[in-house]
Amino acid sequence: MIRLLIADDHPVVRAGLSGLLSDEPGFEVVAEASDGDEAVRFAVATRPDVVLMDLRMPRVDGVAATARIAAGEAGDPPPRVLILTTYESDDQILAAIEAGASGYLLKAAPQAEIVAGIRSVAAGQSALSPQVAVRLVERMRRPTPETVLTPRELDVLRLVARGHSNKQIAVALGIGESTVKTHLLKIFERLGVTDRTRAATLAMERGLLT
Repeated sequence: MIRLLIADDHPVVRAGLSGLLSDEPGFEVVAEASDGDEAVRFAVATRPDVVLMDLRMPRVDGVAATARIAAGEAGDPPPRVLILTTYESDDQILAAIEAGASGYLLKAAPQAEIVAGIRSVAAGQSALSPQVAVRLVERMRRPTPETVLTPRELDVLRLVARGHSNKQIAVALGIGESTVKTHLLKIFERLGVTDRTRAATLAMERGLLT
């Protein structure tokens, strides 16, 4: 029997998933959580085999909750986490995988794909929707940031990492604020991220910034 915990902030979605999976042979839904903090607490209390985790939830989001579970906060060995969401940006996919998720499926996937994904994750394997797998492959084929970020873009990113605003960056580098914005947009595109915090974090993780 595969014990499941469903974490999603929409009651209708939780009810739908619970009904669908409870009717599936070999599945038992042991708890439902409305945010990431509840997901961790309920995982401690019920010891599920797999946590179906949405990404965007109040208080604690799915990535943060996944990281806490993978780190052993919900017990050792930790439950496996399968992201089940409507979002599939490169940044979100990578953040979830880096946090420790064993799979990433979309809510729009056919029922058979979701069921198969749960069984795969429970068995210690990975599960990626075809769309997500393509995105990850494309990301791996991109040139590394070291080869695509210009010296000026690195200057901008260093100041972002220090907490400078666009106006402060413009003054420090002697350029216009609109030019700073242009540099940031190019940095986001080249690093495959959607915000300045993730851009700075990724650059530091890869040793681009000191």
